[in-house]
Amino acid sequence: MDNHEDLKAYEKAKKRVKNEKDFFGHLVTYIVINIAIFFFKQKILMLIDVDVKDKDFLSWWSFGNLATPVFWGIGLFFHWLWAFQKSFIFNKKWEERKTKEFMDKEDY
Repeated sequence: MDNHEDLKAYEKAKKRVKNEKDFFGHLVTYIVINIAIFFFKQKILMLIDVDVKDKDFLSWWSFGNLATPVFWGIGLFFHWLWAFQKSFIFNKKWEERKTKEFMDKEDY
């Protein structure tokens, strides 16, 4: 019985390590791709003879330029929540605490 529980705990820990490793791979990909998009966009604008130096800095803060990092970043945030098993509101600790609180109040 103890061996089975150890194997179950090992498999659970191994799965968690894989989830966290996958998240960090996703994070690195997010950073590399968004930096590449920024620099390639600048190079392409120079190649088609758009004067990047004269462009106002705020023109880079348009929806088209920020859509990829913002929406992908939202997805990355949820991947982080899932990989690290984060729950801000109704997690198991909250459930246990509330159950104990109700039991203490109502004398079940």
